[in-house]
Amino acid sequence: MIEGVLETALYADDLDKAEVFYGQTLGLELIRRGGNRHLFYRCGAGVLLIFNPDETQKTDENDPLQVPPHGARGAGHVCFIVTADDLEAFAEKLSAAGVEIEHRLTWPNGTPSIYFRDPAGNSLEITRRNLWNS
Repeated sequence: MIEGVLETALYADDLDKAEVFYGQTLGLELIRRGGNRHLFYRCGAGVLLIFNPDETQKTDENDPLQVPPHGARGAGHVCFIVTADDLEAFAEKLSAAGVEIEHRLTWPNGTPSIYFRDPAGNSLEITRRNLWNS
């Protein structure tokens, strides 16, 4: 039985902008930057991977790991979990950093979500853990 998501990936052409956004604006802990190929961030118990699709679609025969090529274009989506108390504080932090809140939504179970975009145009959401509870 699957118990959760270990890692999820988004794609961004400009890793420098992504590094500032995810590290400074969102406050995620950088685990590793691999040149112009990837950024790996600690995200609770999981990991958020930000890949440059131009680089991850290439194969590197010198890479001892030989991860299969992959990549995507266009906006992806990730939903981050925060505590009930942190949701509005996070919205204020985003606004102070000049990040537009694209949409606010209250789900049928009463759980609020906020949506915004990263510099690559990926759709990001922040909500509470109980979003998927009935």
